[in-house]
Amino acid sequence: MDEVFVRRDVIDVATLRSLCIASDRKGAMQSLSHVGAIGVTGTLLWVTRGTAWAIPVFMVHGVLLNFLYAGQHELSHWTVFRTAWLNEWLGRAFGFLLFYPRTFDQIQHIAHHRFTQDWARDGELVRARYTRASYLLWMSGITYWYTRWRRIVRFAAGVITEPYLPAARHAELVREARLHLAGYVLIAAISVLTRSWAALWLWLAPMLAMKCVHQLQNTIEHLGLTHEANVLANTRSTRTNALMRWLAWQMQYHTAHHAFPGVPFHRLHELHDIIFTQRGASPPSMTYLGFQFAVLRALAAGKTEADYSDSSTWIADQPHG
Repeated sequence: MDEVFVRRDVIDVATLRSLCIASDRKGAMQSLSHVGAIGVTGTLLWVTRGTAWAIPVFMVHGVLLNFLYAGQHELSHWTVFRTAWLNEWLGRAFGFLLFYPRTFDQIQHIAHHRFTQDWARDGELVRARYTRASYLLWMSGITYWYTRWRRIVRFAAGVITEPYLPAARHAELVREARLHLAGYVLIAAISVLTRSWAALWLWLAPMLAMKCVHQLQNTIEHLGLTHEANVLANTRSTRTNALMRWLAWQMQYHTAHHAFPGVPFHRLHELHDIIFTQRGASPPSMTYLGFQFAVLRALAAGKTEADYSDSSTWIADQPHG
């Protein structure tokens, strides 16, 4: 996606074009380091199973698995590699592991970028407005995984109800869901026949259990911001450390990403500097924990997301409106 969702005068065309060039080398470095880290923690998890050392390794392994979605997100934008087929097939592999089929992710994500914070058309806002209980269930991963699995089964059965999914793509989405479902059934069958716990221990259990950490990134990006059609106001960046930026493939520069989604992940810090820092401006931003505490305060005493105006920001370092 190389559309522009902000005034073009915040950056000159030549600079933007230079930032939009993907790199096979940078893409390989990020992909191999992330997948390699999963290989290391997976090996340690297998070796330490049955000991106390397995607990912290299990947690780190699960976090690394969940943050593969940051990679899938970038691969869906076709910005990780200059070589197109690398984006395609690595994106499909990540999508299979994460129960998030690539074609569906791409269509949903296009709708999210084009109609950010629009309740009727944003692909990520097809949900009920949060109460404190529903928010905590989403953060825990319980409702997250339920919706993902249910969607794959529903699509495989030919039932597609999402309004942002074009009818012309339904057959493709059904076929994709059926292939995923067949793959999961095959893995389950092999596991039963070989009496192996490997898939559960090295994949499903840590990924399901540690979803809550990845939800810190999923929830901070837009929740509690104005729903006006202005990405410089309706999209939040995250203040964090270098390790977390590596883990999330630089998606903490989220406002810059939404403004110019054609810029690859490894150039987002430069884009952020150009459109914000050098202009003496800053996007909405919070820390992970500061954001979570603010959400829980805002949804306390029986309040829900519906109690706040869509035209104002209600979660910020210094809430207003």
